[in-house]
Amino acid sequence: MSKRQAFEPLEHVLDAPSPGPKRARVEDVDMDEPRANGAPSNGRLMSPRLEDQEKIDILGADAEEHEELEEAGALHDVDEEESAMAAPKRQNAPQAEYTDLYLDTINRKVLDFDFEKLCSVTLSNINVYACLVCGKYFQGRGPKSQAYFHALEEGHHVYVNMETKKVYVLPEGYEVKSKSLEDIKFVVDPRMSKTEVARLDKEPKVSWDLFNREYTPGFVGMNNIKANDYFNVVIQALSHVVPLRNYFMLEDLSSRPQIAQRFSTLVRKIWNPRAFKTHVSPHELLQEISLRSSKRFNLTDQSDPVDFLSWFLNNLHLAVGGSKTKPGSSIVQKVFQGTLKIESQEITARADAGDRLRFEDAAVKSTITKFMILTLDLPSAPLFQDALEKNIIPQVPLTTILNKYNGIQPQEKMKDRVRYRLIHPLPPYLLFNIKRFSKNKFVSERNPTIVTFPVTSLDMSPYVEPNPKEYPPGEPIYYDLVANITHEAVKKKDDSVEGEQEAKVWRAQLKDRSRDEWFGVQDLFVEKEQKETLFTKEAYLMVWERRRTKPAASGNGKGKA
Repeated sequence: MSKRQAFEPLEHVLDAPSPGPKRARVEDVDMDEPRANGAPSNGRLMSPRLEDQEKIDILGADAEEHEELEEAGALHDVDEEESAMAAPKRQNAPQAEYTDLYLDTINRKVLDFDFEKLCSVTLSNINVYACLVCGKYFQGRGPKSQAYFHALEEGHHVYVNMETKKVYVLPEGYEVKSKSLEDIKFVVDPRMSKTEVARLDKEPKVSWDLFNREYTPGFVGMNNIKANDYFNVVIQALSHVVPLRNYFMLEDLSSRPQIAQRFSTLVRKIWNPRAFKTHVSPHELLQEISLRSSKRFNLTDQSDPVDFLSWFLNNLHLAVGGSKTKPGSSIVQKVFQGTLKIESQEITARADAGDRLRFEDAAVKSTITKFMILTLDLPSAPLFQDALEKNIIPQVPLTTILNKYNGIQPQEKMKDRVRYRLIHPLPPYLLFNIKRFSKNKFVSERNPTIVTFPVTSLDMSPYVEPNPKEYPPGEPIYYDLVANITHEAVKKKDDSVEGEQEAKVWRAQLKDRSRDEWFGVQDLFVEKEQKETLFTKEAYLMVWERRRTKPAASGNGKGKA
């Protein structure tokens, strides 16, 4: 490529005077003449400070002011190397005429604050900011931070601190205090007052998301990232246990371990009446659980909901300050923990013993223990059926399998015969695990027996040892169903020799107390269900709430609800 030709021949400009030095104007200044701005005269014109230059660059100057500064040599007197290395000046507040600058670039439809708060570049969880234009997470907002570079490269200027919920404009660095951002701050960390929480179960409420889709707070779908449906149904059920829900929605858990803080955040998002979308993602809590359980429970491998519930309640109990030895030392144990009496007797091989499960009072050993979940055993499914009944699924009433705890019916356990009885006082909530799966060295089996149950007024008094000091004898103890986790076996094709195998699908049935209705929640799908047909599913884990009625006093003691 040829060089560009000069405008004039060089010989025509040989007589032109050479340009003056950079500070030539300084020599013309009268040493004795006072400066116009009152500054002392020292023989050279002082350049403005670096901060003044940066203010000019950031805030801008009009044309006349720019010409005056250029004539005085102010714009040419800054050391270029010093200017390049110095940090830029940050603004404390926007100019009066630019208070809403960049706020119109916020895109609420792409914001998702359910994922773990990690910088998308450094993967650090310290001082994380979310870009309100694209939704990505970045660490810090200083001149060398990832968010600062993102603002310069992509032109995304509005960021929210995920911890303090303060909103900033970058690269200028000032905080935005606009009420139009309150909805975003609420979605980042939903907080409700005690009065609002108390109305959740009394006043029916319907909300709409940003896409104008209707949803009911408390009955929203949960994202199944890969195979975490076992986790979703347990969290859905626990979020409808009123004392537990209220505690984690109202208490300040900032000093507690992360598992308690993230569970609190997830429960508040499930009941959020101003959500941007009709579902939530459990990713943040799942990551913490996977870390704490050494990947025993994660989002890629399906686990048993009862195993996870047992582990989760014990760890949640410790996270909120519970004791390993003192019963009832946390909200978890106050809600679910009960007392069980176990009587055992060794089985002998005597020929005249008769019934091998008959108890002999002289040899009975009695122990008192605590429980969180009651296991109910199903009767064995028939191996053979006639031609007319080959498609009939066996059924059993819930009261029949509850007879395990009546203190009369013995069971064989290893080399002992045992019987169980509940002891007063019963906990506010009972967890029933209907044992459907059994495994031996050769095969894993599922019992498809349907358990029929009443949705309300389950009387637990026949399974509790009478104690007049705690509860009047003969008075019913009613429990109502509030959540039910069901199992469904779905055939899946497999290329292995075994052919088709069964995949487990978990579903939660939840009661809406404000409307006396039932919802079925399976991952992202939420639909209404009829309470008369709830028992038609394979119930696996049930949550029963004790009815708040105070029985009449009788005998020597007063009744307690």
